[in-house]
Amino acid sequence: MRYIPIYIILFLALFSSCGNGSQSYKIGVSQCSKGCWRDKVNQEMLAAQHLYECDVEVSIANAYDDTELQARQIDSLAQTGIDLLVVAPNVDTEPIIQAIERTEKAGIPVICFDRKIHADYTASIGGNNVEAGLIVGQYVASILRGEKLEGRDENPLVVEITGDMSSTPAQERHQGFAQAMEGLQHVDYQCIQSDWSSDEACRIATEQIKSGRMPDIIFCHNDGMATGVYKAVVEQNVEGQIKILGIDGMPGEGLEYVHFGHQVGTYVYPTHGEKIIRLALDILTGKPYERENPLLGFVVTPENVDLVTMESVELINQNHNLVTIQDKLEEYFGLYNTQRKVIIGSIVTIVLLMVAVVGILVAYLQTRRAIRKRQALNEEETLLYTHVAPQPQRQLFEVTPDQLPVSRSQDELFAEQLKEAIRQKMSNPSLKMDDLGESMGLSRVQLYRRVKAITGLTPVELLRKMRLQEGYVLLCNTTKTVQEIAYEVGFGTPGYFSKCFKQEYGKYPMDLREK
Repeated sequence: MRYIPIYIILFLALFSSCGNGSQSYKIGVSQCSKGCWRDKVNQEMLAAQHLYECDVEVSIANAYDDTELQARQIDSLAQTGIDLLVVAPNVDTEPIIQAIERTEKAGIPVICFDRKIHADYTASIGGNNVEAGLIVGQYVASILRGEKLEGRDENPLVVEITGDMSSTPAQERHQGFAQAMEGLQHVDYQCIQSDWSSDEACRIATEQIKSGRMPDIIFCHNDGMATGVYKAVVEQNVEGQIKILGIDGMPGEGLEYVHFGHQVGTYVYPTHGEKIIRLALDILTGKPYERENPLLGFVVTPENVDLVTMESVELINQNHNLVTIQDKLEEYFGLYNTQRKVIIGSIVTIVLLMVAVVGILVAYLQTRRAIRKRQALNEEETLLYTHVAPQPQRQLFEVTPDQLPVSRSQDELFAEQLKEAIRQKMSNPSLKMDDLGESMGLSRVQLYRRVKAITGLTPVELLRKMRLQEGYVLLCNTTKTVQEIAYEVGFGTPGYFSKCFKQEYGKYPMDLREK
């Protein structure tokens, strides 16, 4: 009898150990800005979460070109317990440098991608911006060689409109393009600094057209700026007289503009989010890796744009499908884990009931045996001491049940303690009922019964409801994105959070935010 609890503990330990034994890693991503190119990188990193043997969770924060905000987001990601930080620095300034150094001192490896910074990072990965500028410059040279320049009174004019020159991509793209321009004779070259925005590029192009000497070629540091230049060309009625080039080569932007003839070319600046995750896992698992990892791009021209567009769209669709499949798998795994816990709870309940029945039976038999012994003793005393006045027989067992009802205040106190325990652990998507029970000093079964009796909900249902309520409050009172809120309240994916939110409130989070 005394060995039964030991058998139960061994059984539960064996049953609960039959799970996924793969290593789990949490990777935080700090994006400096938004845009089509960065959206594609984000989608590729999210799609790569389940491409490898390790269990990977990617959390993404966007600073929207705000350096101070990005520094705070880096600190916040580091405090959430990430294993590695991937960062695209907004600009090479002291707040970002200090935030990265604090992360490194905390023992968290840092990967810089797309942009570099003067800080002690672990590794970097991204396109070679010097090469991008150089290749575009060489393409410009080939265009000029194909033009009929004889008979012109002046040299052709090439204008470069840069991005924000405080960022390394703008500096390096200008370096490569200027290097290509130095080798050209009888070509006038002019560089004008801008800030990556389409509107500013439109203003600069308009001024150039009205200046009296119209550029023959305008090279922009990204395709978004090239759209602003094309807008100016159309407004000034000089369409077809200025050749426009850009960098990024995204479907729906750069590639589409080349296809429709708005641009004569674009440089496909590589994203390869899956390679970023691969590099991160190499670092985390102790495998060999290169500190500098350049990614190669290429020029898209009117001759190859259709083929490149078709391949790019196909890859994007595959990534979207993969992310959708992953969301559904996570939902199914969540359901599986819930069912598994219910089965374990049921088995434990059955075993405990069997133990209780056996215990009651043993106690009953022992009680009957004690009663018989007492009766025999009484009979012997009666025979031996008949002269003694009969003594009132004392009961062998005195039943003194506690007649006091359970105080309502005890239930309220328990409910408050439980809610506080849930609030403290809510952000952990792997929170288990065992953890809550341990913090409350209760077993899983005791916690289940107590919560069910007080609230009418199971602990899992109560946890999900409190997470959704907290998400509702954050949606109404903060400017955080749905993705940030989903991770903050403990959901594994934004997709699963949106589905549960729809079931609870009858609308999606974005519908509530827009309202």
